[in-house]
This record gives sequence, C-alpha cells and structure tokens, in this order.
Amino acid sequence: MVKRYFRFEQFGTSYKREIIGGLTTFFTMSYIIIVNPKILEAAGIPFGPSMVATILAAFFGTLAMGIFARRPFAVAPYMGENAFIAYTVVGVLGYSWQTALGAIFIGGVLFTLVSALKIRSWLAASIPNSLKISFAVGIGLFLTFIGLNETGIVTLGVPSAPVHVGQLSDTAVILAVVCFLLMSILMIHRVTGALLIGIMVTTLVAFFLSVAQWPAEWVSMPPSLEPIFLQLDIAGALTWGFVSVILTVFVMDFVDTTGTLLGLALKADLLDEKGNLPDIEKPMLCDSSATVVGALLGTTTTGTFIESAAGMEAGGRSGFASVVTALMFLLGLFFAPTFAVIPPCAYAPALIIVGLLMMTTVTRLDFSDLTEAVPAFCVIVLMSFTYNLGIGITAGFAVYPIMKIFAGRVREVNAGMWILAAISVLFFIFYPY
Repeated sequence: MVKRYFRFEQFGTSYKREIIGGLTTFFTMSYIIIVNPKILEAAGIPFGPSMVATILAAFFGTLAMGIFARRPFAVAPYMGENAFIAYTVVGVLGYSWQTALGAIFIGGVLFTLVSALKIRSWLAASIPNSLKISFAVGIGLFLTFIGLNETGIVTLGVPSAPVHVGQLSDTAVILAVVCFLLMSILMIHRVTGALLIGIMVTTLVAFFLSVAQWPAEWVSMPPSLEPIFLQLDIAGALTWGFVSVILTVFVMDFVDTTGTLLGLALKADLLDEKGNLPDIEKPMLCDSSATVVGALLGTTTTGTFIESAAGMEAGGRSGFASVVTALMFLLGLFFAPTFAVIPPCAYAPALIIVGLLMMTTVTRLDFSDLTEAVPAFCVIVLMSFTYNLGIGITAGFAVYPIMKIFAGRVREVNAGMWILAAISVLFFIFYPY
C-alpha cells in the first residue's frame, strides 16, 4: 500500500533507495539546524528557540512535500533569506525581528494564494526550456561553490582577487579532498549510498584526527519555543515603508523556490514532455505553507533546498525519501548536539559532487542562439557569483525579453514571461542593496 501511494513502481525505486536518499538529503543539509539560528541570533532572535523553530519548520514542510506532493524535495529555512532579514532588514534598516517575521508571514500568505490559484504554476509553465536548463546548471555551479568554500578548498581573497585557494596543508582540507575522491570512486563503482558512506566515514575519521569534536552530549531536551512563538508583528509590517521588504521577500521566495523546483526536477527526469513538472501546484503549496508556519513558529522564509539533489542522486525519487528526511529533522529536536558535530569536510564534498552532476545539463543549451544563451548565461553565473539564487533567476527573467526584442523575435515572449520580467525589474528597483 505504501509503495503504491508513493509510486515506487513508476520511479523504479525501493525502500532501501528511498531511505538512503532521505538520509543523504538530511545529512547534507543538517547544518541548517545550527547555522540558521546562528544567523538569526544577529537579529536578536534567541538561539535555542530559533533552533527549535528551524527544525519544526523543516519537519512540517518536508513531511508535507513527502505525503501531499509525493516529491523527494526537502524544505527548510532558506540560506540567503535569513541573512537578508538579520543583516539588512534588522541590522541596516533598523526594524525589529518581530516586524520582519510579520513581513515573511504576509509574503507567505500571498505566496500560498498565488500557488492555490494556480497563478504560480501558470507562470512556471511559461518559462522557456533554456532558462529551466540554466536553473539546473546554475544550481550545480552554486552548490559547487558552496562546497568548495565550506571545505576550505577555496577561501575569500583580497579585493583584487576575491577568491583564493585555501590552506591545502590543513588537515580538514585534506580530509575534504579525500572525502571527495572517496565519494567519486564509490560512485564510479556504482556503490549504493556512496555519498552517505563518504559523509559517515569522513566524520568518524575527523573525530579521531581531532578535526571535529565528539559531541559533549548525544541527546538533549529541546529548548522552549515560547520566547518567539507567535511573536510576529503583522501590523508593523503593513506600513508603506515596509513595502519594499515585503516585495523583496515575496520575489526572492517565488523565484528561489520555482527555480529550485524546476532545476531539481529537470535533473531527476521528473519533467514531462513539455518541460513541466506534473502537479507542480502541490510542491509549491508545500513550500509556501511552510513559510507561513515558519513565520508563526519564529523563523524566516522556507523553501525547497538544493541539497535535495544529493538525496536524489543517492536514489531518492518519491515522496518517501522526504518522509525519511522529515523524521530525521524531528529527531534533530533531541539529537541536535549529535548532528551538529558533522564537520564541513564530511558533508560539503557531497555538494561538490552533486554540483558536477547537475552541471551536466548544460549540454542541452543551444549556444548558437544567443537570444536563449545570454539569459541562461546570466542565470548561471549570477546565481553563484552573487551567492544568491534569486539574483540570478530574476536577471534571466529580465534579460530574456530584451534579447528577443532586439532580435526582432518578440512574439516568442509569452504573457507569463512578460509578467516575470516586470516582477524581476521591480525586484531590482526595490531591493534594499
């Protein structure tokens, strides 16, 4: 019955593959349990309650994605959006975190409405295939850059050379390189769970080499959520001065989740013959409703995580993998000290591997047609080099019709793309740089 509900036969999958896929997704994104509350702590949100809110929002969104949408996508508070709230909205603009959460709630409600009314799926269907391909490639390059940075293989440089090779003699960096090679070799030999094996083996080695510390305690009771639960200030966000923030939150959420969904689905061969994700409204409703729930719990915008690609590469194809990931997040309420000690040198190489695999879709781009290639190129490079998926995607939406206009092929731009282009231009105008 479970196999029939999750359509195991359709995807050619099994319990073993789905469980390994779900575990792999969790371990590659488990850092969010600690990193998200650490970032939001800069906005004044207390760490302990924020960690609980992060876990519960991820559990709700991912479980909904598994059971309702039946897709192998994990949902959690977005990196980028959390920094935008902590450092820009609160730190620079001077608003309270309660008001910022109010804006996220409003954006989430709007997001849910356009998803329920199928406006969002209509807009997604209007995106040309070249941009859908660029989403997958851009996500791949972005994942690779994150992985290289997290491992220390690539570090921040100086103004004249923004990035620089890391300290390759450092034990953690060496471990990361070995982990990358181990995962690659296991995948060459088609070993099931290659990424998960690499993560676990490297973590154990890191413990023995003192690169990572054994957890002080393996199990702990979660802190109280009371200090931040339902503390959002919706009335404060409904002011003219906050319009730009709400617009930014809405557009970032829209383009990030739409681009991620289509990019992941393309790589996993989940798109139909027209290049659309069947029943896309369901995963869209899952991530938008998770944003609403997350704001009520006390955390920032949630959405589909690009690390889901790691689980899909490990074999996850149905919603059952997401159910496994969701249950792991729930365990995180009590095992947070254990999951928190998994070092970057163990999980980040998986991101590099998945980045490589997602970038292979670049061969589907028609580089001979510059009206398609230039917008796709903007998406790919700006996603990674601005460290922001939303910037890259909106740039592609804005540039696409410009290329068609000056090529005398304006009829190739459909109504949905004109709307997306207009939204993207507004995003760049009102974005609080």
